[in-house]
Amino acid sequence: MPVTTLSPSSRMTDFFEGVQLPTMPDVARELIATMHDEDTPFERVRHAIARDPALTAKLIRLANSARFGLRRQVASLDDAITLVGLNQVRTLAMAACLGSSFTAVRGVDSAAFWQESMAIAGYAQWLARTLGADAQQAWLVGFMVRLGELVIAQKMPDRIEEIERLPHFAGGRWEREQSVLGFTEGAVTAALARRWNFPEAIAHALETASDPVQADPFCRMGGILHIATLLAELALDEHKSHQDAVGALPRDVVDALQLDPAWLVAHMPDVAGFVDTPVHA
Repeated sequence: MPVTTLSPSSRMTDFFEGVQLPTMPDVARELIATMHDEDTPFERVRHAIARDPALTAKLIRLANSARFGLRRQVASLDDAITLVGLNQVRTLAMAACLGSSFTAVRGVDSAAFWQESMAIAGYAQWLARTLGADAQQAWLVGFMVRLGELVIAQKMPDRIEEIERLPHFAGGRWEREQSVLGFTEGAVTAALARRWNFPEAIAHALETASDPVQADPFCRMGGILHIATLLAELALDEHKSHQDAVGALPRDVVDALQLDPAWLVAHMPDVAGFVDTPVHA
């Protein structure tokens, strides 16, 4: 009998059978809808966030954190939008909603998980600014990329121990997921993003993050996400110096993004600046 090989889309459809997806808050759905407009609709974003007092309070706390270095205290949502920027506030609100939608799962260290998500987001935003890409989109996809692992842990708790095997090394989780599952956490997150009606550019970046040079054409945001994930893992798990971290990056992705390794070493931010104020808490 001939062996039937499932296509990636069929494998993903089978994977999601019986999975209980996190419930997306109404405010998140409204914010996702605004992401399909080229010009961010100010009143729709402000109104959506203002309807949720707990989210508003969290955004004010985030805006007052050291990472933004504002010269005066933020006291209201309007202050936050004025001083931090509407797009940044929307991005933080989306991340806060996503963070609160996912519960802890056995086999995944929650503190380490969210710390790494924040670090990936920070490095992705930094790289996007360096390359003239959409910095807010980069921060959001960076924060989202590992969410798929929480779904994997729910669906296949017996496989998560192998995927999370210690010691961690940069890129190792992708390799183990591909070997054990036939796809990566980024592909699962991409499927979630499509189910939740995120813009296709976000889903595509998530889908290609583990191997962006295989995308035809090359996915620039996927490449940014790839490098950001490795930098976060090299800093948090392997405790590499900036020089050693850059030296460990895959040259094909660095070249495809037209990044200068010497510039990266000289200008790379310290990971501590990205994880001081967790969005999900």
